[in-house]
Parts: sequence; structure tokens; C-alpha cells
Amino acid sequence: MSDSTADETDDERRVRGMAPDPILPGQKPPAITVPTPVALSFWLWVAAGVVLVAGQVTLLVMKQELIDGVLKQIKENPVPGQPVDPAQVAGGLETLLWLLLGGAVTFAVLFALFAYKAREGTRSARTVLTVGAIFLVLVELLFFRGALNLFLLLATLLVAIALLLMYLPSVANHFPKVGRELP
Repeated sequence: MSDSTADETDDERRVRGMAPDPILPGQKPPAITVPTPVALSFWLWVAAGVVLVAGQVTLLVMKQELIDGVLKQIKENPVPGQPVDPAQVAGGLETLLWLLLGGAVTFAVLFALFAYKAREGTRSARTVLTVGAIFLVLVELLFFRGALNLFLLLATLLVAIALLLMYLPSVANHFPKVGRELP
């Protein structure tokens, strides 16, 4: 390491697009100064994950009401020549609800993990969160367009705010663009 960078903090190295100094065994990692919008964004990502999981748990609790509603719609609008087995409809809907719960838990864990890495200043984690946010919005628009799912709407709002906070100009130095050339 040269003398010009020997006294730099990891935050100063990050601003210049350089990696922090390696941490040797037994050393304590240096404290990272996290900008307030990024810290708030982290908690919003965690809250969005919790809201997603809570929404799916709520749907699972209301499972029988959902099954009854679907069976009622099928009886009111029968498809000619297509017999309906209520047990098969109930089993399919229950499977779907469990899969959605598994997806919500997966998203919550990924949101928390990548938000934690973004809080540390990892630019690629911010990119992954951006892709996750776009995916969440697409799922909402494509699959739940007609349904009023307040949990999904609230989670999407939290994700949008969290993402906006991560792209504020005041936090740009926390996510430096690393050049292709070595300094």
C-alpha cells in the first residue's frame, strides 16, 4: 500500500472506487459511516418483507373463505362440459397459497440480505434490490391487477420509497462506481 492511501479511511477509499483494506484474522472491522437515507432504506426493505409475509399468512388464514368464493364463482359461471371437483379446487388453491407464502418468505430474506449489503455500500446489492422491486411491481400488475391486496400494495409502496432513498444524490458516494482500471 502506498503512503498516499495509508491514512485513508475505508469510506474515503470507497468514494475513490477502491475496495476497503482487507481485515486480517483478529482485527475488528472499521466502522462504516452509513448515510441516514441508506439506513432508513434498510429498515424499509425489512418492513416490506415483513408486510409481504404477513399478507400471505393472512391469506392462508382466510383459506376457507377464498375456497368458498372461488367455488361460488365457478358455480355461477360454469364452463360447459367441464365438471368441477370442489376437493380438487380446494387442494389447488391451498397449494397455491403455500407456494405464495414460500415466495414471500424468500423475498423477505433476500430483501433483508441485500439491503444489509447495500447498507455496507455494495453497489451490486443496490442493483439486485432494484431488480427485486421491478419484479414485485410486475407481479402486482400482471397477477393481482383486479384484486385489492392491501398488503401487496403497502409492500410495494415501502419498496418504492426504500429504492428512492438508495438513489438520492446525497448517497451517491456510498455506492461508488468502480472503474475497470486499477488505481
